[in-house]
Amino acid sequence: MTKKGLVAADASLDEVRETFAHDLFATQACGCQIEEASYGHAVCSFEVAPVHKNASGGVMGGAIFTLADFALAVACNMGETPTVSVSNSIEFMSGCRGTRLIARADVDKSGRSLGFYTVDITDELGTQVARMTATCFRRAE
Repeated sequence: MTKKGLVAADASLDEVRETFAHDLFATQACGCQIEEASYGHAVCSFEVAPVHKNASGGVMGGAIFTLADFALAVACNMGETPTVSVSNSIEFMSGCRGTRLIARADVDKSGRSLGFYTVDITDELGTQVARMTATCFRRAE
């Protein structure tokens, strides 16, 4: 843990990946990867595999949520005191048409104890698959 929080705002992408490699469900079970990370922002993705699919052949909502939650965790812990989500709402807008899902998390407002974020999930074709909004709590140091 850095002096400021879980990950320093100026951490390299390799340092961010090393820290979040310990999020085993997202990284190992789901295959989530971090592509970008900076203060209040993250982009994460995974290649759609059979393990992500439901009985109907679509990407399971839980896999989409895991990707969104992982991107949120990266974005809200960059240069902040340790932060956890306390409320999430996700809307599933369309089925995934491509072979890769991408979650882009961005801060809407970052306060002293609460942070508000939006995570947009698309496929590599640009299909808007889902949107998650989240309220996060920052632990006092």
